[in-house]
Amino acid sequence: MEQKYRFRQLARVVLELKTPLAIGSGNKNIKTDSVVAKDVNGLPYIPGTTLAGLVRHALPEGKVQRQMGWQEKEGGEGSRLIITEAKLLSADGTPIDGLSSRQDAITRLCRELPIRQHVRINSQGTAVEGGKFDEEIVPKGTRFCFECELLCEEKCDDLMDKVIAILQTNDFRIGSGSRSGFGQIAVIKVWRKLLDLSKPEELALYLQKSSSLTLLWSGFEEVPTQVLSSNSYIRYQLHLQPTDFMFFGSGFGDERSDMTFVREPMIEWDGDHAHVVTREQVVLIPASSVKGALAHRTAYHYNKLEGFFADKKPIEELEDYGGKGKEAVKILFGSEGNSEGKDKRRGLILFSDFIKERKKSSEAKVLNHVKIDRFTGGAMDGALFSEEVLYASGESFDMELLLHKQETEGEHVIPAFEAALIDLCKGFLPLGGGVNKGFGTFIGSLTKDGETIYAYDK
Repeated sequence: MEQKYRFRQLARVVLELKTPLAIGSGNKNIKTDSVVAKDVNGLPYIPGTTLAGLVRHALPEGKVQRQMGWQEKEGGEGSRLIITEAKLLSADGTPIDGLSSRQDAITRLCRELPIRQHVRINSQGTAVEGGKFDEEIVPKGTRFCFECELLCEEKCDDLMDKVIAILQTNDFRIGSGSRSGFGQIAVIKVWRKLLDLSKPEELALYLQKSSSLTLLWSGFEEVPTQVLSSNSYIRYQLHLQPTDFMFFGSGFGDERSDMTFVREPMIEWDGDHAHVVTREQVVLIPASSVKGALAHRTAYHYNKLEGFFADKKPIEELEDYGGKGKEAVKILFGSEGNSEGKDKRRGLILFSDFIKERKKSSEAKVLNHVKIDRFTGGAMDGALFSEEVLYASGESFDMELLLHKQETEGEHVIPAFEAALIDLCKGFLPLGGGVNKGFGTFIGSLTKDGETIYAYDK
């Protein structure tokens, strides 16, 4: 029997990246191990399949098959929710859809995207073999626009309400690296319209609608946006201040030094107009650096609470994150599994990169290092190098961590994690590179679901 859908729920959404985005194309090139998905204009975009998959995953189980489609041996049904690709917004807030030769600050930046370096560090503080890679990312502040259409026999406002609410929830992430700081978004604008196609005037209005995102359909009505807190997560918030120098390495050198701290441009909006904040004006703390440090310190505290001490155990039990502590790390931070690809586990914690415009009081410093031969008093061969660090004692950083409310194995897992966070606020857990030279010490406060559980007292 032919199914007739009398009603159409239409929505148009503009979203902004609160942290960088990594939507891989599956390709690599001479510059990077992972290239961002790009459209015909060479500009980044978010595939509709990515958005549809995320929405499908977040919908209540009872509504998934009916609204998002299903397929079995005896038949199937297509999705009633249609989602377009999310296209890049230009510097004047207009989506770029279709062939375009537009040149502005946003398109120039997005045709030459920044590359983020990654390296996995073991418990001895050295790089793991095969743990070095890089990937192309879309900068913080980039905006995208997409539309969705829901086919209904009835008015079905509640389902479109649910879809829009999913996009505005603070735990919604897009792309890869969602557990390592990437993919956090904010919904900036939403337009909606419900049409009854049995009414000639509304059918005519529907037929006037263009499929191009460049054109804003006259039938849309703008509705308020909001940020919704998920009930599925515990919210930890760190308010940190660096005590001195900090160094998060970029993996590159320049004409001034052999090693520079990581820099990336970002985009800021004033209404519907954007400007690019250059990489020299931005301070960045990669969430992956925070995640790695907290994982090691969580293992330490878990071992301590469990009474697992190195001097009482054989060496084979002290690998990786150390004895029982590595089980707490697997639970909270995830695991890549064994060499056969088994025992993979997704982490329970959502991290976010911290990126903001630098204060004028923050200053880059080039420090020279040399290792002296104690017999000759001269420099040892190959031991002279320089690094650029950031003096940022006047800065302050607010970081949010979301811990999924899930039954964890072991009563000491969450206390060990919170003890690691408190160590960070006390200045006992430095972040970034050069920590054995005094870099990366922070002090501050920690709140849990809005309640202060530690505050540094000078």
